[in-house]
Amino acid sequence: MQNQGQSQNNQTPQMNDRDYMNDVLSTEKYLSDGFNVAVREASHQGLFQDMMQVLMQTQQNVRDVFDLMYQKGWYKVESANPQQVTQTATQFQSYKNQFPTGQTQ
Repeated sequence: MQNQGQSQNNQTPQMNDRDYMNDVLSTEKYLSDGFNVAVREASHQGLFQDMMQVLMQTQQNVRDVFDLMYQKGWYKVESANPQQVTQTATQFQSYKNQFPTGQTQ
């Protein structure tokens, strides 16, 4: 039998603010992926421009939600040490130099 002072959340789980924001972030990321495909495949210039604006707004929404979640401590990001940053930058520079357009500085 349930204790009188115990919350009933165990029987009916409720979403908290973090859960809602995580859901919003996931939805915005999903939308962004879909709009990205639509922009790449748009055959009409007007449609391309409209979808590009929607994609850019969706990307901004993703960033805004991420920033809010990060500020509240709901989204953790592992910090890279300076050596890792330099190593990764060097690695991607070598990738870039493999392409003809990557040869110019």
